[in-house]
Amino acid sequence: FPEMLSNPRLIPVQGALNVVMNQNVSLSCHSDSGTPPVRYTLFKHNQKISTLNRPDLTPGLFNLTINSASDVGEYKCKAENNISGGGKYSNSLNFTLKEPISKPMLSSPTSQAKEGQNVTLSCLSENGSLPITYMFFKGRKSISPPVKMQKREAAVIFLFMNSSSDFGTYKCRAENSFRNNTKYSNSFNFTLAEERSHSQPLIISLGLILLLFIVGFALAIPFFIIPSYKASE
Repeated sequence: FPEMLSNPRLIPVQGALNVVMNQNVSLSCHSDSGTPPVRYTLFKHNQKISTLNRPDLTPGLFNLTINSASDVGEYKCKAENNISGGGKYSNSLNFTLKEPISKPMLSSPTSQAKEGQNVTLSCLSENGSLPITYMFFKGRKSISPPVKMQKREAAVIFLFMNSSSDFGTYKCRAENSFRNNTKYSNSFNFTLAEERSHSQPLIISLGLILLLFIVGFALAIPFFIIPSYKASE
């Protein structure tokens, strides 16, 4: 007697849902029971991609190429035979695009600081699949535990410039699940800000007073010399 199809199962042939750009993938859609022939249809985001006909209960194999970010997302398949009515739908599969990270940028609101001052460092890779793990270094020494960011946001650390040894060159490192893809940032240097001497404003004030005294004295000379000269005549 004719038998309705069971719900098909959609699985990746390679077994992995993490893909890279331009990768070829195969999806298998298979109903274990039901009366053949069977028609399998693959959907992506509810849009029909391809249809295969099978004379028996062998799986329908769909070959895809991941050419862009729009090729990842939710996939489903539908199985139909002559008595299945509207057909039976499979589970959903979601591909995740693995993208190598770009060189991270290390930055800070200031490049000069005083001893005893708090400063911040930010590290961000603009491109690359998430999550991204960041680490901060001074020279070759790590100064932070790994910071894993699940969003496209900068990792930030706070530093206390306790002594002259805290000034110098800093870097950060970024990595994700893309194999052999660790990137280091540009170098960032903190320099010691020159502190203005407390005596400098006093010296400037005294200089201005002396200058005003000299100008005033020069202007007053005619009023003293001319009357005394006339008196002597």
